[in-house]
Amino acid sequence: MSTPFDQSTYQVRLEWGVEGLARLAPADVVIVVDVLRFSSTLVGAVEAAPVTLEVARAWSINGAAVADAAASDSGVVVLAGALRNATAVAEAVLRVQDERQQRTSVTVIAAGERTPEGALRFAVEDQLGVGAVIAALSDVGIDHSSPEAVSAAESFRALRRAVRHLLSASGSGRELGERDPVEGQLAASGIVPVTVREAAAIDDSTVVPVLRDGAFVPFG
Repeated sequence: MSTPFDQSTYQVRLEWGVEGLARLAPADVVIVVDVLRFSSTLVGAVEAAPVTLEVARAWSINGAAVADAAASDSGVVVLAGALRNATAVAEAVLRVQDERQQRTSVTVIAAGERTPEGALRFAVEDQLGVGAVIAALSDVGIDHSSPEAVSAAESFRALRRAVRHLLSASGSGRELGERDPVEGQLAASGIVPVTVREAAAIDDSTVVPVLRDGAFVPFG
């Protein structure tokens, strides 16, 4: 049953976390954006080898939880998006739409952060990440976007030149710089962890991780 919050009248939709994913109408493509660690690290990691969802979960619970929930809907294409690969993600979605030969609905989910009490917290890095992806989708012609999605895209366009500073100065960026609780887990799995500076590098990669059979591999 449709609700005013499911954004079902729009092709491109935006929400936050697993809870937000559940609020939206089902989509053909779900893009998970968890800029500091999950999405940005996957971009580099899958070039070398597939990364299972279980490995990814060890270093980013939030992003992995969204990907897992999205994949539970049969037939959905689950991609990992970030500042690093925003344009490549948009081009991948366009390819999916061309292959389907029909309009393709796209849900973009900002993973956000969890407080110690378990509440979902706004994360500026994910707001910028989803904005970059939605702006790139608009640039390739996939632009029938919800007000929520448009607001994020325009926020990114306005702040594009300040992205590196905003990420490093954000609470999440400062925490990552002061202590890195997942560094050892990433190293143990053979994955090179992304830095805040690397995560802020807009469109420095053409790799798009896609979830297939429980593991992320390069789209294509």
